[in-house]
Amino acid sequence: MSSKRVPILISLAAICIIIAGMKAAAPILTPLFLSIFIAVICLPPLAWLNNKGISSSLAVFLVVGALFVVVGGLGIYVASSIDVFTRQLPTYQRNLHQQFAFLVHWLSERGVEHAFDMSMLNEFDASKLMKFIGGLITSMGTVFADMFLIQLTAIFILFESYILPKKIHAAFGESNLSHNSREIIRSINQYLAIKAVTSLVTGLLITVWLSIIGVDFPVLWGVIAFMLNFVPTIGSIIAAVPTVLLSLVQLGVDSSLLVMLGYFLVNMLVGNVWEPRIMGKGLGLSTLVVFLSLTFWGWVFGSVGMLLSVPFTMIAKIILERNPETHWIAILLGSEDDLPQAES
Repeated sequence: MSSKRVPILISLAAICIIIAGMKAAAPILTPLFLSIFIAVICLPPLAWLNNKGISSSLAVFLVVGALFVVVGGLGIYVASSIDVFTRQLPTYQRNLHQQFAFLVHWLSERGVEHAFDMSMLNEFDASKLMKFIGGLITSMGTVFADMFLIQLTAIFILFESYILPKKIHAAFGESNLSHNSREIIRSINQYLAIKAVTSLVTGLLITVWLSIIGVDFPVLWGVIAFMLNFVPTIGSIIAAVPTVLLSLVQLGVDSSLLVMLGYFLVNMLVGNVWEPRIMGKGLGLSTLVVFLSLTFWGWVFGSVGMLLSVPFTMIAKIILERNPETHWIAILLGSEDDLPQAES
């Protein structure tokens, strides 16, 4: 075996071992990564409070207090939604079965019955489709159940954020590492702050739209839209599917079409018009990379891994851009819109 291939094989073996270890330690790493994610999102309002002259301890207390109120309220709402949805599940299943029967009858009246086997109606299991929605809501409840420990960890991370720059400066002085660390942190804060604002606007618009239409649990679907908006393109589709299905069985075809229209317009205006203008170049990912990271991190860490896959991949890209030896990897991870900047 060539001596040049040995380091490559050793690196691949080390990567496989690390991935296997991360998957085995998922129950521990998942809350930790979620805590880091929440803490990083809280850094911009924390810095804003500090700029207003508020002390670091009081600023952390105010941000964490607001976080506890918001997350606690959402946790109670999600728990009640799970209970209500479970009790209404038989009604949803019955309505879905009726919608399917109406579809088959409508097609039969128009002379296309030969394209459908009527026995499909008897074999159609509406419970599986509705249990998919129930599983999504339950997974949300599981995340909120661990929120106390997650938020507690986020508090310590926020306090550490004040000390970490001083530690880096004391350890390395005014070196390239210290400068690059500040630039990396600034870029990460910029990306997550913009993404959090656009995701919040997306969630609020979806909540208002679903409330107007009359779909059950509009706040819950708005929260899911907020969380999945961190996953470009694919996340909005995943967020829309259960809501459209629920509106179909609850209100009928017309309302489900309005729900689809609402998701399309919100994601078109926010995701394709507003967000790219304020995000800027260098803060995008290839669609293939988004899909692969969603699949891979979802396999390693489950539903939380799917949520954090794109933000963490984006953070990795920002870090790789700062190192000349790994800059080419960042170019491959980026979107087509980033190529002019990369070539310059």
